[in-house]
Amino acid sequence: MSVKKILEDVIKRNPNEPEFHQAVEEVLESIAPVLEKHPEYKEAGIVERLVEPERQILFRVPWMDDSGKVQINRGFRVEFNSAIGPYKGGLRFHPSVYIGIIKFLGFEQIFKNSLTGLMMGGGKGGSDFDPKGKSDNEVMKFCQSFMTELQRHIGPDTDVPAGDIGVGGREIGFMFGQYKRLRNEFTGVLTGKGLDWGGSLTRTEATGYGLIYFLLQMLKDMGKEIKGATVVSSGSGNVSIYAAQKCQQLGAKVVAMSDSNGYIYDAEGIDLKAVKQLKEVERKRLKDYLKSRPKAQYVEGCSGIWNVKCDIALPNATQNEINKKAAETLVENGVWAVAEGANMPSTPDAIKVFLKNKVAFGPAKAANAGGVAVSGLEMAQNSQRLSWLFEEVDEYLDKNIMQHIYREAKKAAEEYGQPGNLVVGANIAGFEKVARAMYAQGLV
Repeated sequence: MSVKKILEDVIKRNPNEPEFHQAVEEVLESIAPVLEKHPEYKEAGIVERLVEPERQILFRVPWMDDSGKVQINRGFRVEFNSAIGPYKGGLRFHPSVYIGIIKFLGFEQIFKNSLTGLMMGGGKGGSDFDPKGKSDNEVMKFCQSFMTELQRHIGPDTDVPAGDIGVGGREIGFMFGQYKRLRNEFTGVLTGKGLDWGGSLTRTEATGYGLIYFLLQMLKDMGKEIKGATVVSSGSGNVSIYAAQKCQQLGAKVVAMSDSNGYIYDAEGIDLKAVKQLKEVERKRLKDYLKSRPKAQYVEGCSGIWNVKCDIALPNATQNEINKKAAETLVENGVWAVAEGANMPSTPDAIKVFLKNKVAFGPAKAANAGGVAVSGLEMAQNSQRLSWLFEEVDEYLDKNIMQHIYREAKKAAEEYGQPGNLVVGANIAGFEKVARAMYAQGLV
């Protein structure tokens, strides 16, 4: 079956799920030459099986708020592909969550996890629950109810969830406690745990740090340095904060960050201590940044952040945040490189603009794999009942994982006649490992 026909079938079988369609289309376009080279994959229906999740779980999550009123949310877990290891992928708690978002994220996770070189399959989950504005008690009640059902489907050798948007250390703690209570076992069933109970040093920083380690390889091939560069990093969660931190450590100036309401511009350089206080401690909006930095500017509407002139753009917020117009603005303003810290933050038209204008572009499934990579290392530490030093994990993330991912994506792009196109290279490199495993394991 041709990739065009497979895509048509995906759209027909999964209506009204544009994010999933977009993710599948990008991968299928990239791997077409691989299928021509390996007709055995066509005969075995590798791609047809790859685009269909092995398991989709939808469940009701009832919980009681602080006023005593019963609330109902939906819970999801899509276990997409386990050819190279147990399902691995985060949980997202956000009002925008529906099955199409989870499938898009789970599909991307297959290739991202493959690229790390670790034994992890692809999965994703979450709920349309919104933790913003909820008390700790309400979040705990929701997480316990959510885990009461999810625990039936996960395990350290089956499916190992982690955090994502709306799911941080607090939520992981509540869910881990409920899992332990129900199963009477202390296992590495979740990653992103606290350091006192099985978590890994560097996990909090991993996606942001890994993004910059990948970016450094891109800049090296361009003959440029990050020192002295002007950086815009959208978002203000873990990825954006720690990507910005690593940039500052390396001598770059981060001048803008955002949240869902708007963005801040600080010509003197973002004060990350103030951002961390607002977002990690007080859980407040970025507009309050101006209370401690009155010379900074706050602009309503987060999408406007891409109007800020920069050398390096780091879309670290959410999917499709950079459209064609925003990409054209970045190019006009002289951007050198774009590295994606969020999942699929650039639209297909935006990516075409970057590639056409020779902007170095690091696609999400390669550039933001640092978080899940350290989650994999956390799983290894849990299995060994060991805890590695921060420096050990950080060095492994940089030299053994992110540099390896860059080399593999670059090599695959060159092998298939598209040198410098890391989108194609990452898709092919991630696909080939999974395809070989699926072929070797037969029709399952």
